[in-house]
Amino acid sequence: MTSTPSKLVGPFAVITLVVAGLAPNAAADDSPGPAQAISAAAQPATKTGFSSPFSGTPRYERYAPKQVKKAKQLNRALGLKKADRIAKKIGLRKSHTFTNKQFRQFVSGKGVGGDKADAKLVDASVRILTNTNGRPLRSKIDGHCVKSVLASYGVMVNRDGLLQSPANEAAPTRQVNSVLVPGGYLGTWSRANGAEKSMRTLYKSAYTSEAVFGNQAQQESGVAQLVKNKKPGAKVTVGMSMAPALWIVNFALIYTLKPKLAAKMPARWAPIPPRVARAIKNSATGQVPYERYASAFR
Repeated sequence: MTSTPSKLVGPFAVITLVVAGLAPNAAADDSPGPAQAISAAAQPATKTGFSSPFSGTPRYERYAPKQVKKAKQLNRALGLKKADRIAKKIGLRKSHTFTNKQFRQFVSGKGVGGDKADAKLVDASVRILTNTNGRPLRSKIDGHCVKSVLASYGVMVNRDGLLQSPANEAAPTRQVNSVLVPGGYLGTWSRANGAEKSMRTLYKSAYTSEAVFGNQAQQESGVAQLVKNKKPGAKVTVGMSMAPALWIVNFALIYTLKPKLAAKMPARWAPIPPRVARAIKNSATGQVPYERYASAFR
């Protein structure tokens, strides 16, 4: 089974998408327009090894995860202190995030205009994007419950035991985009339930410019939804959710809903084992049986 959505009670589980729509009239000071993001696609890799549009807005790229250097860093969560520092750097304010009550109502489909189906998508998405140490996803493979922790790789295992990018069209993290676009559940619920300040702060942050790049990155990545990283002397592949533009978009959304959940996102990215990346790219659906490739991650 993919990820089993938690009930979003207690230690939040927030909304994350792999590509978000923009709110109207919400651009940050130096936010590029869609045309700029498209033309940027031909640019060479940056210092991080990611090229545009995956690298996102240059001024924010430095705040995205760096590559794993030691085994103990794999799938390690950010931690709240680091999450708070990043939030400030990208224009978010902790005092402008959802209150505990607003969060509980939002993710449970309650409050004015609450929607349980949309809330369920949010819950599942957060679980996937915070799939770090201590927060495994659970799948059912050959009748057995199998746990997986793969957030640093930017991949996930779905309920049916299939390995895929969180940006795969079948994943909750892709489907949740309808919740996030202007006029979607997030915006309309926030306006109806006193969370306008949270939304204004989100749209003035790095979220807006990064979402432009993130959208373009997803459009360019085909069925597999994987990303090439080209550091000097090496070329590796990672899942879409760990590319700077996408990671920052998701971080901004999750932090706005619940800072403690954003702190559970992966602090560093790791290359997908080559044979696994090839298999995903060669799959017509962008999915492969996790059981067949699990040993490559050990």
